[in-house]
Formats: sequence, structure tokens, C-alpha cells
Amino acid sequence: MRLTVPLLSLCQALLVSGNILLIAVSPLIGAQLAPAPAWSTAPVATQWLGLMCATIPASLIMARLGRRRGFVLGNLLGLAGAALAVAALHSQQFPLFLVATWLIGIGIGFGQLYRFAAVEAAPAGGRDRAIGMVMGGGVLAAFFGPWLARHSHALADTPYLGSFIGLGVLYLCALALLAFIRLPEPPRDDAVGECRPLAEIVKQPIFVLAVVSAMVGYGVMNLAMTATPLAMAEAGHTFDHVATTIQWHVVAMFLPSFVTGRLTAWFGASRMIGGGCLLLIASALVAQIDAGLAGFYTGLILLGLGWNFTFLPATGLLTEAHRPIEKARTQAANEFLVFSTVAITALLAGHAADALGWPRLNALMIPLCTVPLALLGARHLALRGRPQVGE
Repeated sequence: MRLTVPLLSLCQALLVSGNILLIAVSPLIGAQLAPAPAWSTAPVATQWLGLMCATIPASLIMARLGRRRGFVLGNLLGLAGAALAVAALHSQQFPLFLVATWLIGIGIGFGQLYRFAAVEAAPAGGRDRAIGMVMGGGVLAAFFGPWLARHSHALADTPYLGSFIGLGVLYLCALALLAFIRLPEPPRDDAVGECRPLAEIVKQPIFVLAVVSAMVGYGVMNLAMTATPLAMAEAGHTFDHVATTIQWHVVAMFLPSFVTGRLTAWFGASRMIGGGCLLLIASALVAQIDAGLAGFYTGLILLGLGWNFTFLPATGLLTEAHRPIEKARTQAANEFLVFSTVAITALLAGHAADALGWPRLNALMIPLCTVPLALLGARHLALRGRPQVGE
């Protein structure tokens, strides 16, 4: 079991590398194959739609078959999607390419659960460190993903066909790693005890805090990150500057993961989430001051740190909101709410950036970042005078 979490971290690195590759090439392919320019971002939308479709089934399938079999299934679906994308590009069929990105999105939906598998494989007291180590795999992806995008898109005569051959290799590597991973089988006590109605689970203050913190952290980050290339182009920055800004933003998202678990154990999830929200607000304030290259670098690095300090502690906090028998349903509800938010922000980013402009778009995100702070304040008042553990 000592190798389980590091191997899951490598699987996470492969997953995020593939995501970065898709972010780089899917809109460009859409612009080539779509019947009209308005449909050029449709492949991105169908990818997120696939992820949304997978969130609930993935948790329930893993509860029945186990994490390892579920991850194998997800990677096989991603591999099938990559193969279908190769066929779509070879035949220049846009509808087939949309189906391919939808399948890939489903595979990504399964992979989003690597962090919960790390929680179950971690030794007692190592929950937050395990989450941090798995999410830290994104640091490798921050460098490998752009490299793969640059070097694979012209490997074949058909533009970008090589990118999806490279994506398929990533899924094959993940399948090879999963062959060596030993994850705990679903514990017997998952089938023992009384399962509360889902409505009762989601009404708990700790569930609301965990999910809202993850929704705000991921939603604000994704909205700003997706709009950044458009905003930087509008400000006159080159594509190389855009690529470098996004790369260091991704590094800021994942590099702190190696210490976020330890910091959460020291300071508590509530303080970490509060600090993350303040970092997101600071990022939005930078956008009001400086539209130069330094301003984008600073703002996007703060944005990545804010995401890390909200999303990772919220993941750990969610594990306190359910009994063992309720785990699959609770995680499914969390994943659906969080990644539905991510999908919506991805679809809105382009229109919002065009209609509002970069400073105003960021200004509107500041009130959203205060919502978890308000929930933290309410929780502090509710717990005042009560004995607290780990906070």
C-alpha cells in the first residue's frame, strides 16, 4: 500500500496532461471542422457534458465494483474516445468528433475520483497528505501537457491527429499503472447501517461548506482561466505569453499540493478554505490594477493558489459529511454539483469576457468568493463553545 498513493499521483499526472492537451487542440479542431464559427467551441462543451454525465454513475459503479475496476473502465472509455477522434479527424466528420470528446469527457469523469481513492488507501491520519500527493501529480502535467501538445499535433499528415494518438498513449500508460495499484475493496461495513436520505445529507452544514467551497474555488478559477487567453489577446499579448501564463498558473494550482495536506492538518480545513478565498479575491483585485504581462502572471498565480487552498481542503472536509454506507451517493452529489459548475463556467467564459471585459469580469467574481467566507463565519458561530477536533 506504500506505493498506492504515488502511483495514483502518476495516474493523476497523466489525466491532467491529457486535459491540457485537449484544452490546446480541441477549439482549433472545432474551428476547422465546424459548419460555422459559432460551433468551434462545441468539442469543449461536449467534453464537459461527458464529464457531467459520468459524475454520478462513476461513484456508484466504483461503490459496487471497486475503485480499481472503475478507473480501468474510465481509461478504456477515454481510450475509445481517443480512437474515435482519430477516425473523425481522418474522415473530417465533425459530429463524430463531438461524440469522441463526449466519450473522453466520461473517462475524465472517472479519473476525477483518484483523490477519493487516495483517501481510502491512506493510513490513519494521512487523509489530507494523500489528497495533496495525488493532486500534486498536476505539477508534472503542467510541463508535460504543453510539451505533448506542441510535439504531437504535427506527427501525422492530418492536422492534430497525432495529438489524439498521444492522448491514447496516456490512457494506455494509466492502464499499465493501474495493473500495479492495489486499492482496498469496498469495505463490508459500507453495506451495514442506516442510510439517510440524500436530502438529509446535503442539508448538513459541513456538506454545504465543503461543496460550496469546491464549487466557488473551481468555478471562479475555471471562469478566469478560460477567459485569460481572450483577455490577453485583447490586451495585445502574444500567444507565447499566453501559453507561459497558463503554464505557471497550472504549476501554482498543483505545486502547493505537496504541502497543502500538512498545512490543513496544522491550521484546519476552515482556515485553509478562508485563505484560499482571500487569494481568489486578491487575484481579482490584481485584474483591476494591471493589464500588463506582470499583472496577468501575478493574477493567474494567485488564482491557482486560491483554487488549491479551497478545493483540496474541501475534498477532505466532504469525507466528514457521510457515513460509510453513504459514501458513494455523497461523493456522486458532490462531483455532479462541482463539475456542473465547472462546465457552466467554461461555456460562459468566452461570452462573459467579450461582453464585460477582463476587469469587470473579475470584479463580479469577488462577491462569489465571499460566500464560503460567510458559511465559515456561520459555522464558527455555531461551533463556539463546543469541543473541536482538528480545527
